[in-house]
Amino acid sequence: MSAKAEKPVWTATVLTLFPEMFPGPLGHSIAGKALEDGVWALETVDFRDFASDKHRTVDDAPFGGGPSMVLRPDVVDAALQATAGTRGPVIYLSPKGRLLDQARVREIAQASAVTLLCGRYEGVDERVIEARGLEEVSLGDFVLSGGEPAAMALIDACVRLLPGVLGNVESLVEESFERGLLEYPHYTRPQDWRGRKVPETLLSGHHEKIRAWRLAEAEKITRERRPDLWARYTAANS
Repeated sequence: MSAKAEKPVWTATVLTLFPEMFPGPLGHSIAGKALEDGVWALETVDFRDFASDKHRTVDDAPFGGGPSMVLRPDVVDAALQATAGTRGPVIYLSPKGRLLDQARVREIAQASAVTLLCGRYEGVDERVIEARGLEEVSLGDFVLSGGEPAAMALIDACVRLLPGVLGNVESLVEESFERGLLEYPHYTRPQDWRGRKVPETLLSGHHEKIRAWRLAEAEKITRERRPDLWARYTAANS
């Protein structure tokens, strides 16, 4: 009888001009320990390894003019082809992409792997995005100098959801966005700090009252700070 195949380790493959930026922050704290323990794996692919000239050129001037450069489609495509055996979604970190949310993070974490394409300069030639059917994802309405910081943020968000990474899995349920709400406030010792006291409900030991207080606070914060989330939450719970 053959042994049961082990589930493959969740692997993040990053295509980048700067592989030396990794693991960076991902090598520390929770993600770093999980990486060291083999809970997940990180692979980097250097675009310059797929350049066809002696200067290892990966970019060129944009047609129509412009102040910066564009990553060549032939180079990017060759790098993607080399990683074609990697399972999971292939994502291009781009300010034009759909906004990354906790639901999508959860889906990516449940896959066996993810491939992340990090743009630079003016980005990637549109033709390779179309030809490969790349999923474009953005962290928000702002522009970074490259896709690497965004890739790190996405990986970190996924790794903490992997089984065995967080000691208290119940904390995941209470986090912002998991119920469509921002998270409620937290308090610890000292009980009285500069005249600011911990809410009495949290000191009551009455679990049902504490649960109700936390839900009410989460709803209040979401309603005040994120009307978009509040509208979706109320629609889903009406």
